Amino acid sequence: MKTANIHSFESMAALDGDGIRYAVFFTGCPLRCAYCHNPDTWFPTENIWTSQSLAEKIYRYKPYFANGGGVTFSGGEPLLNSDFIIETGELLKTQGINYAIDTSGSVVLTDSVKRALDGADLVILDVKFYDAESYKKYTNGIFENFIAVGKYCTERGIRLWLRTVVVPGINDSVEHMKEYARFSKQFSFERYELLGFHTMGFFKYDNLNIENPLKDTKPLDKEKLKELQAYLDACIENQ
Repeated sequence: MKTANIHSFESMAALDGDGIRYAVFFTGCPLRCAYCHNPDTWFPTENIWTSQSLAEKIYRYKPYFANGGGVTFSGGEPLLNSDFIIETGELLKTQGINYAIDTSGSVVLTDSVKRALDGADLVILDVKFYDAESYKKYTNGIFENFIAVGKYCTERGIRLWLRTVVVPGINDSVEHMKEYARFSKQFSFERYELLGFHTMGFFKYDNLNIENPLKDTKPLDKEKLKELQAYLDACIENQ
Protein backbone atom coordinates (compact mmCIF):
# COMPACT_ATOMS: atom_id res chain seq x y z
CA MET A 1 0.00 0.00 0.00
CA LYS A 2 1.44 3.37 -1.05
CA THR A 3 1.76 6.28 1.38
CA ALA A 4 1.97 10.03 0.89
CA ASN A 5 2.65 13.13 2.95
CA ILE A 6 -0.45 15.30 2.74
CA HIS A 7 -0.59 18.96 3.70
CA SER A 8 -4.35 19.52 3.97
CA PHE A 9 -7.81 18.91 2.55
CA GLU A 10 -10.61 21.12 1.28
CA SER A 11 -14.15 19.81 1.07
CA MET A 12 -16.78 21.41 -1.17
CA ALA A 13 -14.16 23.01 -3.42
CA ALA A 14 -15.77 24.60 -6.49
CA LEU A 15 -12.83 26.03 -8.46
CA ASP A 16 -10.65 22.97 -9.02
CA GLY A 17 -12.50 21.13 -11.76
CA ASP A 18 -16.04 20.18 -12.69
CA GLY A 19 -18.79 20.29 -10.10
CA ILE A 20 -18.12 20.07 -6.37
CA ARG A 21 -14.65 18.72 -5.60
CA TYR A 22 -12.78 17.29 -2.64
CA ALA A 23 -9.28 18.75 -2.87
CA VAL A 24 -6.22 16.92 -1.55
CA PHE A 25 -3.07 19.04 -1.16
CA PHE A 26 0.23 17.13 -1.13
CA THR A 27 3.44 18.48 0.32
CA GLY A 28 6.61 18.88 -1.71
CA CYS A 29 7.34 20.89 -4.84
CA PRO A 30 10.41 21.06 -7.12
CA LEU A 31 9.69 24.73 -7.90
CA ARG A 32 10.30 27.86 -5.86
CA CYS A 33 7.99 30.32 -7.58
CA ALA A 34 8.57 33.93 -6.64
CA TYR A 35 4.81 34.44 -6.30
CA CYS A 36 3.92 31.19 -4.49
CA HIS A 37 0.99 31.72 -2.10
CA ASN A 38 1.42 28.32 -0.39
CA PRO A 39 5.10 28.10 0.63
CA ASP A 40 3.99 25.97 3.57
CA THR A 41 3.40 23.11 1.12
CA TRP A 42 7.12 23.02 0.29
CA PHE A 43 7.89 21.20 3.54
CA PRO A 44 6.80 17.76 4.80
CA THR A 45 4.32 17.33 7.62
CA GLU A 46 3.62 14.40 9.93
CA ASN A 47 0.33 13.86 8.13
CA ILE A 48 0.97 10.48 6.44
CA TRP A 49 -1.85 8.68 4.66
CA THR A 50 -2.13 5.36 2.87
CA SER A 51 -4.04 5.19 -0.38
CA GLN A 52 -6.64 3.00 1.34
CA SER A 53 -7.20 5.39 4.25
CA LEU A 54 -7.46 8.39 1.93
CA ALA A 55 -9.90 6.62 -0.39
CA GLU A 56 -12.08 5.67 2.57
CA LYS A 57 -12.09 9.28 3.75
CA ILE A 58 -13.14 10.47 0.29
CA TYR A 59 -15.90 7.87 -0.06
CA ARG A 60 -17.88 9.74 2.61
CA TYR A 61 -18.14 12.77 0.33
CA LYS A 62 -19.52 10.91 -2.68
CA PRO A 63 -23.09 12.24 -2.18
CA TYR A 64 -21.78 15.76 -2.84
CA PHE A 65 -20.07 14.92 -6.14
CA ALA A 66 -22.92 15.99 -8.39
CA ASN A 67 -22.53 17.51 -11.88
CA GLY A 68 -19.29 15.71 -12.61
CA GLY A 69 -17.68 16.45 -9.24
CA GLY A 70 -14.98 14.32 -7.67
CA VAL A 71 -11.49 14.58 -6.21
CA THR A 72 -8.76 17.02 -7.20
CA PHE A 73 -5.14 16.19 -6.33
CA SER A 74 -3.18 19.40 -5.85
CA GLY A 75 -0.24 20.64 -3.84
CA GLY A 76 2.59 21.35 -3.69
CA GLU A 77 3.16 19.22 -6.75
CA PRO A 78 0.86 16.18 -6.78
CA LEU A 79 2.73 14.33 -9.54
CA LEU A 80 5.64 13.79 -7.14
CA ASN A 81 3.22 11.20 -5.71
CA SER A 82 2.19 9.61 -9.01
CA ASP A 83 2.29 6.02 -7.72
CA PHE A 84 0.10 7.01 -4.78
CA ILE A 85 -2.35 8.77 -7.11
CA ILE A 86 -2.54 5.70 -9.36
CA GLU A 87 -3.32 3.40 -6.44
CA THR A 88 -5.80 5.81 -4.81
CA GLY A 89 -7.44 6.53 -8.17
CA GLU A 90 -8.07 2.83 -8.76
CA LEU A 91 -9.78 2.58 -5.37
CA LEU A 92 -11.88 5.69 -6.06
CA LYS A 93 -13.05 4.40 -9.41
CA THR A 94 -14.50 1.27 -7.78
CA GLN A 95 -16.95 3.72 -6.21
CA GLY A 96 -17.51 5.70 -9.42
CA ILE A 97 -15.44 8.67 -8.23
CA ASN A 98 -13.23 10.47 -10.74
CA TYR A 99 -10.11 12.49 -10.06
CA ALA A 100 -8.49 15.60 -11.51
CA ILE A 101 -4.85 16.65 -11.20
CA ASP A 102 -3.96 20.30 -10.61
CA THR A 103 -0.27 20.40 -11.56
CA SER A 104 2.60 22.66 -12.53
CA GLY A 105 3.89 19.80 -14.68
CA SER A 106 7.28 20.35 -13.08
CA VAL A 107 8.28 16.68 -13.01
CA VAL A 108 9.97 14.31 -15.43
CA LEU A 109 7.40 12.50 -17.58
CA THR A 110 8.05 8.98 -16.28
CA ASP A 111 5.86 5.95 -16.94
CA SER A 112 4.35 6.41 -13.48
CA VAL A 113 3.49 10.05 -14.18
CA LYS A 114 1.94 9.04 -17.50
CA ARG A 115 -0.25 6.43 -15.79
CA ALA A 116 -1.41 8.99 -13.22
CA LEU A 117 -2.30 11.41 -16.02
CA ASP A 118 -4.02 8.65 -18.02
CA GLY A 119 -6.32 7.92 -15.09
CA ALA A 120 -7.36 11.54 -14.64
CA ASP A 121 -10.72 12.84 -15.78
CA LEU A 122 -9.14 16.30 -16.09
CA VAL A 123 -5.67 17.86 -15.86
CA ILE A 124 -5.34 21.52 -14.83
CA LEU A 125 -1.91 22.68 -16.03
CA ASP A 126 -0.26 25.79 -14.63
CA VAL A 127 1.38 27.68 -17.51
CA LYS A 128 3.70 29.89 -15.53
CA PHE A 129 5.69 31.42 -18.40
CA TYR A 130 5.98 30.99 -22.14
CA ASP A 131 9.77 31.25 -22.37
CA ALA A 132 12.58 29.32 -20.71
CA GLU A 133 14.41 32.38 -19.39
CA SER A 134 11.45 33.76 -17.42
CA TYR A 135 10.48 30.28 -16.27
CA LYS A 136 13.91 29.70 -14.79
CA LYS A 137 14.11 33.18 -13.29
CA TYR A 138 10.78 33.10 -11.47
CA THR A 139 10.34 29.37 -10.69
CA ASN A 140 13.85 27.85 -10.77
CA GLY A 141 12.29 24.94 -12.63
CA ILE A 142 12.87 23.09 -15.89
CA PHE A 143 10.85 24.69 -18.70
CA GLU A 144 10.67 21.57 -20.85
CA ASN A 145 9.03 19.45 -18.14
CA PHE A 146 5.65 21.14 -18.09
CA ILE A 147 5.56 21.39 -21.88
CA ALA A 148 6.04 17.61 -22.04
CA VAL A 149 3.13 17.09 -19.62
CA GLY A 150 0.85 19.38 -21.65
CA LYS A 151 1.81 17.72 -24.93
CA TYR A 152 1.28 14.27 -23.45
CA CYS A 153 -2.25 15.21 -22.36
CA THR A 154 -2.90 16.62 -25.83
CA GLU A 155 -1.62 13.51 -27.58
CA ARG A 156 -3.60 11.20 -25.31
CA GLY A 157 -6.82 13.19 -25.53
CA ILE A 158 -6.86 13.88 -21.79
CA ARG A 159 -9.09 16.84 -20.91
CA LEU A 160 -6.89 19.85 -20.26
CA TRP A 161 -7.44 23.26 -18.68
CA LEU A 162 -4.68 25.87 -18.66
CA ARG A 163 -4.11 28.43 -15.91
CA THR A 164 -1.72 31.33 -15.49
CA VAL A 165 -1.18 33.56 -12.44
CA VAL A 166 -0.87 37.19 -13.54
CA VAL A 167 1.60 39.15 -11.42
CA PRO A 168 1.87 42.96 -11.53
CA GLY A 169 5.10 44.07 -13.16
CA ILE A 170 5.99 40.57 -14.33
CA ASN A 171 3.41 39.28 -16.84
CA ASP A 172 0.47 41.70 -16.69
CA SER A 173 0.43 43.31 -20.15
CA VAL A 174 -1.48 42.60 -23.36
CA GLU A 175 1.87 41.81 -24.98
CA HIS A 176 2.29 39.00 -22.48
CA MET A 177 -1.22 37.74 -23.27
CA LYS A 178 -0.35 37.60 -26.96
CA GLU A 179 2.63 35.41 -26.13
CA TYR A 180 0.63 33.14 -23.82
CA ALA A 181 -1.98 32.68 -26.56
CA ARG A 182 0.69 31.89 -29.14
CA PHE A 183 2.40 29.47 -26.76
CA SER A 184 -0.86 27.66 -25.98
CA LYS A 185 -1.35 26.63 -29.63
CA GLN A 186 0.75 23.51 -29.03
CA PHE A 187 -1.85 22.17 -26.59
CA SER A 188 -5.44 21.02 -27.05
CA PHE A 189 -7.40 22.52 -24.15
CA GLU A 190 -10.95 23.36 -23.10
CA ARG A 191 -10.28 26.64 -21.34
CA TYR A 192 -7.51 29.03 -20.39
CA GLU A 193 -8.08 30.83 -17.10
CA LEU A 194 -6.10 33.73 -15.66
CA LEU A 195 -5.74 34.04 -11.89
CA GLY A 196 -4.85 37.31 -10.21
CA PHE A 197 -1.84 37.55 -7.92
CA HIS A 198 -2.88 38.13 -4.30
CA THR A 199 -1.15 38.68 -0.97
CA MET A 200 -3.29 36.45 1.26
CA GLY A 201 -0.40 34.01 1.73
CA PHE A 202 2.19 36.61 2.73
CA PHE A 203 1.82 35.78 6.43
CA LYS A 204 3.08 32.26 5.69
CA TYR A 205 6.49 33.59 4.67
CA ASP A 206 6.74 35.38 8.02
CA ASN A 207 5.63 32.28 9.93
CA LEU A 208 8.18 30.13 8.12
CA ASN A 209 10.92 32.76 8.45
CA ILE A 210 11.72 32.64 4.74
CA GLU A 211 12.23 35.48 2.30
CA ASN A 212 9.23 36.71 0.31
CA PRO A 213 10.70 37.99 -2.98
CA LEU A 214 7.50 39.87 -3.86
CA LYS A 215 6.74 41.34 -0.45
CA ASP A 216 6.29 44.82 -1.93
CA THR A 217 4.02 43.71 -4.78
CA LYS A 218 0.35 44.70 -4.65
CA PRO A 219 -2.53 42.38 -5.63
CA LEU A 220 -3.60 42.46 -9.26
CA ASP A 221 -6.54 44.79 -9.86
CA LYS A 222 -9.69 42.74 -10.52
CA GLU A 223 -10.79 44.91 -13.43
CA LYS A 224 -7.40 44.56 -15.07
CA LEU A 225 -7.65 40.79 -14.67
CA LYS A 226 -11.01 40.83 -16.48
CA GLU A 227 -9.56 42.94 -19.29
CA LEU A 228 -6.56 40.64 -19.72
CA GLN A 229 -8.78 37.56 -19.66
CA ALA A 230 -10.98 39.03 -22.40
CA TYR A 231 -7.92 39.93 -24.45
CA LEU A 232 -6.41 36.45 -24.03
CA ASP A 233 -9.71 34.82 -25.01
CA ALA A 234 -9.87 36.96 -28.14
CA CYS A 235 -6.28 36.13 -29.09
CA ILE A 236 -6.94 32.40 -28.73
CA GLU A 237 -10.18 32.60 -30.71
CA ASN A 238 -8.55 34.48 -33.57
CA GLN A 239 -5.35 32.47 -33.97
